[in-house]
Parts: sequence; C-alpha cells; structure tokens
Amino acid sequence: MPSTIFVLNGPNLNALGRREPGIYGAQTLADIEAMCVEHGKTLGLDVVCRQSNHEGDLVDWFHEAGGVAQGIIVNAGAYTHTSIALHDAARAIGIPVIEVHLSNVHAREEFRHKSMLAPAAKGVICGFGADSYILALNALKTLTQQTK
Repeated sequence: MPSTIFVLNGPNLNALGRREPGIYGAQTLADIEAMCVEHGKTLGLDVVCRQSNHEGDLVDWFHEAGGVAQGIIVNAGAYTHTSIALHDAARAIGIPVIEVHLSNVHAREEFRHKSMLAPAAKGVICGFGADSYILALNALKTLTQQTK
C-alpha cells in the first residue's frame, strides 16, 4: 500500500511557465505535478497535488494531510515569508513538512530570505528548479521509512 504525500503549492504558482521564466523556469505547474506523481510512483508514494492562491485553503489542506498523509511538500510562494498560520498548521499536524522553492530565495530580494514556515519544517530545499520537488520526495521517502 503506497504512502500518501501531499504536494501543496501557494499563490501565483498556477502561473508557472509564463511568470518570470528566467527565475522560475519554463515548466508549468501541471508539468511539475505530473513529474511529482510519476517520481512518486517509482518510490511507492501516492502523490496528491493541490494549488491555491488562498492561505486558508493551504491551512485546510495541511490539516487534512495530518489525518491521511505521511508528509507534505509545500511551496507556499509569498506566504512562505508572511504566514504564521502555515507555520502553526505545520506544527499542529504531526507529519514531516518539507518547504521547497524553485529559485534560490537566498540569492534574491532581502524579504525572501526569511521564512516563517522553515522553523516548523523538517527541511528546506531551494534553487534546483523543478528538481527541488524531486529532492523533497526522495527525502520524504527516507523519512517515512525511518518512522515505520
């Protein structure tokens, strides 16, 4: 029976492929989600992908995942730097959360250097484009094997 992993994406990630491709790449969110589902299958993981531009949706999905999933990969977009609600949700659910970013946020604007989510996450992966998600799936596979 595969383990379930939620891959959650926040605001503006639905615009990938056309939004600043020099920073975020040419792949669409649908491309990245398909890549995650396929890689998840090779790892024996059932990957559930969701995206919302609304913070409350993301919080609700964290809570849902806490009851059915073994972990979360989240690219919270701009909410990474502002959302105490996502930080609290990550702390409340009792499963590992990995924060991901397509770009290296530490090589960008100063306001992107601080993550409200990172202190509640198991780890942060950034700067590897769409491969950031693959690295996070590999990490969650390892983490879920250690907890069984």
